[in-house]
Amino acid sequence: MANADQREQMTKGAGFIAALDQSGGSTPKALALYGVDASDYNSEEEMFAEVQNMRARIILADDFTNAKVIAAILFERTLGESIDGKSVADYLWSEKNVVPFLKIDKGLENEANGVQLMKPIPGLAGTLAKATGVFGTKERSVINEANAEGIAAVVAQQFDVAREVVAAGMVPIVEPEVNIHSATKSEAEAILKAEILKNLDTLDEGQDIMLKLTIPNEANLYDALADHPRVMRVVALSGGYSTEQACDLLSQNGKMIASFSRALTEGLSKQMSDAEFNTALGSNIDKIYQASI
Repeated sequence: MANADQREQMTKGAGFIAALDQSGGSTPKALALYGVDASDYNSEEEMFAEVQNMRARIILADDFTNAKVIAAILFERTLGESIDGKSVADYLWSEKNVVPFLKIDKGLENEANGVQLMKPIPGLAGTLAKATGVFGTKERSVINEANAEGIAAVVAQQFDVAREVVAAGMVPIVEPEVNIHSATKSEAEAILKAEILKNLDTLDEGQDIMLKLTIPNEANLYDALADHPRVMRVVALSGGYSTEQACDLLSQNGKMIASFSRALTEGLSKQMSDAEFNTALGSNIDKIYQASI
């Protein structure tokens, strides 16, 4: 599982994490933005083949290396796919020196107390055991309101899953996303910070995690989390912001790096020539990299 070189890169590497973990629910929207309409595929298999082709095109691009991209998050189905005869996870590390992570959550429960908890994750132990070559995981919840009870439940659930991931020898990315459209975003972020700090203090030495958080309204709000001895890295999600907005806001937070999905693929199209595609992707990568360093 985790090796020393990958740990060093995730702890100190300059760059950002590419979120390439579009799942069944988010894939149609991602493909539509990429210029692939629902009428272009006739089954779920064909849909996933289209998004895998998109992911492979991104990974194969010249600028997609650890010079600026230190890690990538994959969807579970992607573990069974290959690029140039190698599993995607193996290709990322062996050919690009990009550390692979795996999205393990199964989506969100209906909202209660202003939040959406993760759905149960059946067979998690087996999934982790089969995740050959994967350094860590990513698991997402959503906070829509500054509800202290709801936020406490989100963080408690996240840390329960994180402990199981750590026990399997992997590093979890805990992702309690705060909705960027929340009317009480600032208040929710203050509550979230306090809850995370409280839970971090329950971890033992060696139980290291990463945090993936919405870029806060108050710049550098999460510095105390980044400085905690159990936190390997604090990364930012783009949360629906455009690439320009996300990069501008991120650049104001000195101890966060990016972990962007839509902002990374913004402006890319299946219809582009390889030269056009690589130029557009390279521009996005450079913007996100500069904001992360």
